[in-house]
Amino acid sequence: MRTAASIAGHPIHVMVVALPIGLWVFSLICDLILVTGHNPDLWFTVAYITMAGGIVGALLAAVFGLIDLMSLPRGHTRNLALVHMGINLAVVAIFAVNLWVRTGELQSMLLPLGLSVLGIVLLGVSGWIGGELVHVHMVGVDPDAASRKAVDDHGTAAARAARDAHSHT
Repeated sequence: MRTAASIAGHPIHVMVVALPIGLWVFSLICDLILVTGHNPDLWFTVAYITMAGGIVGALLAAVFGLIDLMSLPRGHTRNLALVHMGINLAVVAIFAVNLWVRTGELQSMLLPLGLSVLGIVLLGVSGWIGGELVHVHMVGVDPDAASRKAVDDHGTAAARAARDAHSHT
């Protein structure tokens, strides 16, 4: 089912979610490097900036996700999308708290690191549900476009095969 928030038939939400996912995963990697003691000031700063960027990217993705959600009819798929949204909002809240905790004097990286791990784990769960929405429930997928492409590809391949067979005779 094609969504209103798309460009040339490609759902914008699916394109934009890569930004916060990548930034938050990299933020966790920075935290892991930081706790090893290798240039901690640099890795603290990079983790902080990428975490903040992830929050901004997630809020942008949420706008398009909400547009997609509003286009879904009531039922199982919409309920699953609501769970996906709820987990994502929890992830944004976790990273917002994590960012806030880092603005004060830290005695230990235990709490920020724990929040990052929790956020990434929940992000993985939400991503799984998002994948199910797209690949199983076809949210954001235009089946008519997929059928047209398959016919076009088949037609092109058939025409090429016929042309090749004719040129070899």
